[in-house]
Amino acid sequence: MLTFLETLMMRTRLVARLLGVALVAAAMAPPALHAQRRTPVATLAPLPQATPESVGFAPGALDKMDEGMQGLVDQKHLAGIVTLVARRGKVVQHKAYGMQDLDQQVPMKTDTIARIYSMTKPVAGVAMMMLYEEGKWQPSDPIAKHIPEFANLKVYAGEKDGAPILEAPAHPPTMAELMSHSAGFTYGAFGNTPVDKLYRAANPLGAPSLQAMIDRLAPLPLLYQPGTRWVYSVSVDIQGYLVEKLSGKTFPEFLRTRLFEPLGMVDTAFYVPAEKLSRAATIYAYDKAKGGLAPAPGESVVTSLPGLASGGGGLYSTAADYFRFAQMLLNGGELDGKRILKKASVDMMRTNVLSETALNSKSGIGPAQFSPAQGFGYDFAIVLDPVAAKRQVGKGSYWWWGIAGTWFWIDPANDLVTIGIIQRRGGFPGAVNHEDVSRKVVYEALTNPSR
Repeated sequence: MLTFLETLMMRTRLVARLLGVALVAAAMAPPALHAQRRTPVATLAPLPQATPESVGFAPGALDKMDEGMQGLVDQKHLAGIVTLVARRGKVVQHKAYGMQDLDQQVPMKTDTIARIYSMTKPVAGVAMMMLYEEGKWQPSDPIAKHIPEFANLKVYAGEKDGAPILEAPAHPPTMAELMSHSAGFTYGAFGNTPVDKLYRAANPLGAPSLQAMIDRLAPLPLLYQPGTRWVYSVSVDIQGYLVEKLSGKTFPEFLRTRLFEPLGMVDTAFYVPAEKLSRAATIYAYDKAKGGLAPAPGESVVTSLPGLASGGGGLYSTAADYFRFAQMLLNGGELDGKRILKKASVDMMRTNVLSETALNSKSGIGPAQFSPAQGFGYDFAIVLDPVAAKRQVGKGSYWWWGIAGTWFWIDPANDLVTIGIIQRRGGFPGAVNHEDVSRKVVYEALTNPSR
């Protein structure tokens, strides 16, 4: 019987193909986009470090991470892993296990570059909040105020005689709903409704630009009435478009100048430049015929700026870079004296905004199942009741993950950040969940954890 992740892998290959079409468009990108490409060489100060014991971990307890992660590698369930654990702003564990590339026998290193896919989403969300602070949008704004192409969106309400029935939305979908996957959009890859089929036919993520993506989305009906459900969707790709429109900069340029450079995220971008290709990890998947890992079909490293820079899943990064991003959020929007967001804006992002109706609609995907125990803010899942959510983290932790297995969580109650980097699409029969292993090690190692 297929695991959820194996099923998810098969169903999401469509997303990979759609994104692939967009990435090919890089070769056709206008000169202005090519002019933004850069291959910086930067020297950063070492990550702030401390001994585990000095920040509240039991002596030697985090060493169990080695056993857990190396065990997954030794069983050949994962090719390679990087983990990073930080508390009170200090890194206490940062290690690499296994191989970056199995065929070439390239070891995984702590600075290995990986495709982080949907861990791009919180980055796009931060960019949107920067523009919110500038007064460019409000949560109550209809999306159509900023995207006129969406002025006449309709909602799918069933079929009659083989034809779709469309109705007006009970209210125009809002920016807050766009920021929380509750506006009515979908991906097209994770369901088989008539609306999903229309998405697959329109192929919005295969468009050559973000504007072209909007043009393909505009005629499509919403899957459900805004605010009534949570459905994983192209909402964050739409956010990327809005960053361009509201800032006057391209989405990649905005992220580079306003976020990555100030935070020292020197290895985070929508492509891997030539001089860094030797550090890029191969993406694997379970091969049933082989009975083990094999390079994932259709996956190759993006080596030039794509025409459609996906806010939903386009970034490459490292554990160290993403730590800087996550620690900035845990600090309330500031890192090393550089303020990215106000604390109030970070608090907005990590506060549940799903309605009671949506929380009780049995909505979600994979481990992100929403209920009164686990909600969703602006581009983050939020653990409201760890016991009821069956999630071994502190109350109020916020998190997300990527389709190639990368994961992170931010735990304000325990002043804790954890980052995990792997490159495997889908599951592996009989394998334990690597995220569960990391959570168990971290929280059992704390001498006085807050739950």
